[in-house]
Amino acid sequence: MSTTRQLIAQARAREEAMARVDELLASASGTAHDIDNQVEATVDARGKLLRLWLAPSAVNLGDRLGPLVVEIAQAAMREATQDGYNKVALLLGEDMTFMIEQMTGLPAPARAEDDDPGMTVEEFQRLRAERLGAAGTPASPATAASSGEDEDAYWESFDPASLRSDR
Repeated sequence: MSTTRQLIAQARAREEAMARVDELLASASGTAHDIDNQVEATVDARGKLLRLWLAPSAVNLGDRLGPLVVEIAQAAMREATQDGYNKVALLLGEDMTFMIEQMTGLPAPARAEDDDPGMTVEEFQRLRAERLGAAGTPASPATAASSGEDEDAYWESFDPASLRSDR
């Protein structure tokens, strides 16, 4: 059970942390680019465009350039929003950050209903087994090492982008 002094200290620490939220959000940013690397945008967590880069070949996009710039800026904004929530979560904890999301009505992009949930563990293991089976290699790095196979070959085929985290 906490003493009154401990409760007061905790309340003051939380108040100081809340005061830093604005500072953290001001430092958050996000960058996105199109698949062809012709357009790249960086925005802050408030949506301010900090940097816009266009490749010389972007001029060939014609009427598609404007909508593409908007799409890339929106993707960068989602990244900046997530970056802000990530920073706040480190300071205040997951529960307080979730409460802020609820109060603002702006959920973290990683929690968005239409967000790609990524690959399940089962799907990853099935695809890995298929890939390794087709290549004729052992099913695990431990098996590879024990059978004399090069363990590095196993890890070279691993795609970290197939893993996903909400934060």
